[in-house]
Amino acid sequence: MSKGLEIRLASRPKGWPTPENFDLVEVDVPQPGDGQLLVRNVVMSVDPAMRGRMNEGKSYVPPFEVGKALQGGAVGEVVASNAEGFQPGDFVLHYLGWRDHAVFDAKHAVKVDPQVAPLNAYLYVLGMPGMTSYVGLTDIAEQREGDVVFISGAAGAVGSLAGQIAKLRGASRVIGSAGSAEKVRYLTEELGFDAAFDYHDGPVVEQLRAAAPEGIDVYFDNVGGEHLEAAIEVLNDFGRVAECGMISQYNNAEPKPGPNNLFKIVSKRLRLQGFIVIDHADRKDQFFTEVGGWLREGKISYRETVVDGLRNAPEAFLGLLRGENTGKMLVKIADAG
Repeated sequence: MSKGLEIRLASRPKGWPTPENFDLVEVDVPQPGDGQLLVRNVVMSVDPAMRGRMNEGKSYVPPFEVGKALQGGAVGEVVASNAEGFQPGDFVLHYLGWRDHAVFDAKHAVKVDPQVAPLNAYLYVLGMPGMTSYVGLTDIAEQREGDVVFISGAAGAVGSLAGQIAKLRGASRVIGSAGSAEKVRYLTEELGFDAAFDYHDGPVVEQLRAAAPEGIDVYFDNVGGEHLEAAIEVLNDFGRVAECGMISQYNNAEPKPGPNNLFKIVSKRLRLQGFIVIDHADRKDQFFTEVGGWLREGKISYRETVVDGLRNAPEAFLGLLRGENTGKMLVKIADAG
């Protein structure tokens, strides 16, 4: 039996995670049973939502278990197959990242083609972040042609795609917030945002008002906190908010007070709706058709921040929470092929 490596949750963090919350463990790699695949992982994703799964308590997905390997999106190469429709050499998308080899039922694998798009893209533009951006704008915020759209965390994986999709769907103005001057330049100079600001440079509400003097119609929220309060203040009547994430809150040891202007949801007749992309699997074909077409036509740009080596996955995740990525944060586990 061959040996492999996996990263386990050593303990539940209180506040910000630290390297001590992770263990790197050598394990036996079993052979696949009936209907199963053995996959050698090539690249894996780290995502903000993983922070919530490190906590105990009920949520839309079960929490990670202490002493067991973490989970997340990954693309790998089939090494051995006991399942019809898969053979060695195929590449598959699955959700047993945080390890160099994975054995699982083939029904949980989606075959991907490296000739259509790079393998990394299936964890980004053509993966969960891309579909999250698409569903958040089209279904949740019901973005319309001519809308002014504000996106927080706009240089991250979801935000950077949401801004471009909003423009392609006819937004009259797209505004983004980010955490550095370099990221602001990336948004305006490479991705086509009409305006962007560094939220460290002053109160978010003042910077948002300056960027959107006629107000905003749609807010795509990745950050929460001060950003949400500012958006409520600047939203026009009947504005719509897609609540995708609140990364500013994930590492608070104690809950912080929410926005103090919530009554304006009533007075402005705003609509705020949270969403989880896994509830929208029925939109996958339309997403691939529309966003895949834009990608082939060169209408969507993207950057990746790639950390090399499974051993460095915890640091990649911590760096993501600190905002050290531009675009998607990925971990390269092995070479393809």
